[in-house]
Amino acid sequence: MDKFYTTTLQTHPRGRDISKILAACIEAVEPGNAVRRFLKREKNLLTVQDQTYDFNDFDNVAVLGLGKATQAMSLALLDMLAPHPSRGLLIPKLTFDSPASGFTVLPGGHPVPTEASVKAGNTALNLASSLTERDLLVCLISGGGSALMASPQHGLDLADLQTLTKLLLACGARVDEINTLRRHLDRVKGGGIAKSANGARVISLILSDVVGNPLEAIASGPTAPDPSTREDALNILKKYDLLDKVPVVILGVLETAPETPKPNDPLFARVQNVLVGSNSLAAYAGLEMAKSLGFHTHFLGDTWQGEAREVAKELCGYFNFNHERPFCLIAGGETTVTLHGNGKGGRNQELALAAAIEMNGLQDSMLITLATDGEDGPTDAAGAVVTGETYPRGERLGMNAQALLSRNDAYSFFDPLGDLLKPGPTGTNVNDLTFLIGF
Repeated sequence: MDKFYTTTLQTHPRGRDISKILAACIEAVEPGNAVRRFLKREKNLLTVQDQTYDFNDFDNVAVLGLGKATQAMSLALLDMLAPHPSRGLLIPKLTFDSPASGFTVLPGGHPVPTEASVKAGNTALNLASSLTERDLLVCLISGGGSALMASPQHGLDLADLQTLTKLLLACGARVDEINTLRRHLDRVKGGGIAKSANGARVISLILSDVVGNPLEAIASGPTAPDPSTREDALNILKKYDLLDKVPVVILGVLETAPETPKPNDPLFARVQNVLVGSNSLAAYAGLEMAKSLGFHTHFLGDTWQGEAREVAKELCGYFNFNHERPFCLIAGGETTVTLHGNGKGGRNQELALAAAIEMNGLQDSMLITLATDGEDGPTDAAGAVVTGETYPRGERLGMNAQALLSRNDAYSFFDPLGDLLKPGPTGTNVNDLTFLIGF
């Protein structure tokens, strides 16, 4: 719990209780626990949710893991499958020692794909392509997988994908829109792994980092059918006025590349996709903890999207409601930030800074933003803590909150105040949570 402490939480009478609420959210979606909840093993029989697999039916069992939760998910899986599987490829964000002989660990790049991402993606394609109908492939999929594993469509190179990703991130495109483009420009995405597996049975255990949990959007759906089309991808570029800004070769690929496999494709009859963790699961765990600590609770939903600073205004409006106190409201989702300056921060910190302006002088109220992976943007913070005193505290240190917000520099505001949340990488990722607390 202490890892969630900030200056405000350390000095607030209920700071320790609030830290317990934050910790409960993260613990509920700890990747190892998520895997164990959905798998049962009895001798040679493996039951995954409502389907049972007999290891005697397979010549080989292979594992493909990708995303920020790869390490914890793979350790839990291998503990349950021993002495299987025979080989595996793990693609995390941060390197770790191979968990078993026959396993390769190839960290990729994030949030923009790198050469390491392409190496990992091509290796994943080779693994899938080596399988037969007599094999079983178990995939572990979590947030960040879209960037960590890449294999550009023929005619594209890494620089093209990097340019596109940077343009999309800078213009405020939603993550589902970004992933729609990725699915049509990358051979491992949009069902690409399932398509390459030569009819092998595929089990995918999926930890969702996408609002609404659409399977095709989580890590860009390497084992899921893709309901979108190349025309949809082109329309996203039109929406954000990017047709004249993206590399011209991308437009060519979107006009000529093969369509991704769709929901009615028979190949998915041999694929089982299982959602093992989500934003709402984390939120409800936090609400249960808050209730046990005497708070009146309410879930505000897990579909909050849009510009972080605008979402902040809407969320702060809930402080005007006549909630019975003390209360704890939790909202989930993933906002976006349109870059106007070259400041330091992330969407959770930007939401918190906009909230500090809205909450200036508000009594007995607190707002906390939290990226469940422990990392908000390219910083070491996961979010920030805000009260009605946050704005004037910043003023006393000579900081202009509005000016810092205008240049996307929330980190520079909260860091001197000691109110950045810095829990470190949590090993999981189910989007973002915002806590509205009244005393």
